[in-house]
Amino acid sequence: MVDWLIHLAALFAGVAFLLALTRFIKGPSAADRVVAFDVLTIISITGIVLAALTEGRGIYLDVALVYALLSFLGVIVVARYLEGGF
Repeated sequence: MVDWLIHLAALFAGVAFLLALTRFIKGPSAADRVVAFDVLTIISITGIVLAALTEGRGIYLDVALVYALLSFLGVIVVARYLEGGF
């Protein structure tokens, strides 16, 4: 039962990834693209966590945590650049 729910969550994450990717490509402004990029990284982190649950490997959770921190810093840097703070 739990495996079925993990696969369902992965399917939903894949659909959400495709929707966010289309917004990233089509985004009419740079701010839309930054938000879509942030959503893409969050969905990727979700995928890494789901892979950790499926494989039963805790090291993937560390990878997801580091990726989340780097993603947060990257979005802050790009937002500051777009704001003109650099």
